[in-house]
Amino acid sequence: MEKFKCLFSIGIFGALGGICRYLIGLQLDYRGDLLVNLLGCFLLGFLTYFWLNFREIANWLSLGLGTGFVGSFTTFSSFCLDNLKLLLAGQNLALLLYLLISIAGGWIAALIGIKAGTEIGRRFSQSGEEDD
Repeated sequence: MEKFKCLFSIGIFGALGGICRYLIGLQLDYRGDLLVNLLGCFLLGFLTYFWLNFREIANWLSLGLGTGFVGSFTTFSSFCLDNLKLLLAGQNLALLLYLLISIAGGWIAALIGIKAGTEIGRRFSQSGEEDD
């Protein structure tokens, strides 16, 4: 039963992540891919380190949000396609900026997410201990 709950959660959250990504992409074109990938780096860093500090998260929810939502929200294939389109269009400066913002921005977004998740998780854990 636990395995089914995890698979169902991944499917539902994956559908939601894919829909969110699609809607953002409709509005922002390749900039939408950049935005969702940076946001996804933040979210995955945040969720991972939040869960490490605040351990009362159900496995099905962890998998649903991390693997399902963030996994379908972000996409490496779109990142590569965007790079190829810019290269083929001869937009070398835009390509360089896109790569730089994606890679450095992704690391920075993940680091900010890790710091935020750690701090918020720590606060949740401490507030739970004070109630005991």
